[in-house]
Amino acid sequence: MALTNEQVQQQLLERFGDKVKAFEEPYGMLTFEADRDQNIAVLQYLYENGFRFLTDLTAVHYPAYAGRELAVVYHVHNLVENFRLRFKVFAPVAQPDVQSATVLYESANWQEREAYDFYGVNFTGHPNLKRIQNVDEMDYFPQRKEFPLEDQTRIDKDDEMFGRGGSFDFGNRREDGAPTLHTLPESEK
Repeated sequence: MALTNEQVQQQLLERFGDKVKAFEEPYGMLTFEADRDQNIAVLQYLYENGFRFLTDLTAVHYPAYAGRELAVVYHVHNLVENFRLRFKVFAPVAQPDVQSATVLYESANWQEREAYDFYGVNFTGHPNLKRIQNVDEMDYFPQRKEFPLEDQTRIDKDDEMFGRGGSFDFGNRREDGAPTLHTLPESEK
C-alpha cells in the first residue's frame, strides 16, 4: 500500500508532537515546518523511514516575517514508495544558524554552501562552509531582499516613458491609482 500525505503527517505528529506544524499540501506535496533546533532530528527520522534522497535544499528570504526571515527548505524523497515531501525551518537574519544536514546527506554539502553564499544561512557543523560562486570579499548576500532593484536617484530615465506613473500615465490609472479598463469608444465598436 502506497504512503499517503495523511499517514506521513500522522507519523510525524506521533513522533514529534507540536514540534512539527503548519502542515499543507500545495499541489499535492506534503509540506510542514519544525523548530530550527529540530531539523536534524526530523531529517534523521525521515531518513530512517525511507526518505534517503535529498532532492533539494535551498533558502528563502521573507523580510516581512519578523524573527524568522530566513527559511531553509528541504525536499526529501522516498524512492521505494515514490513519495516526496517538503520540510522547512526558519531562522532570524540576526542569528541565521541552522544545523548542517551533511551528517545525513552528503549531497547537502554543496547545497548548503550555495544557501550560505546567496542567503547567509550559517550551517553549523558543515565541513567546509565557504562561498562557492561569489567572491570571498562580498560582505552581503545577494539573494536577500535587502536592496532596491533600481537606483532611485537616477535622473537619466523618465518613468513616464516606461508606463510607470508620473504626471502623465497614458490613461492607465484613475485618480485613486486603480487601473482603468480600456474600452473602445462607441464609434469604434
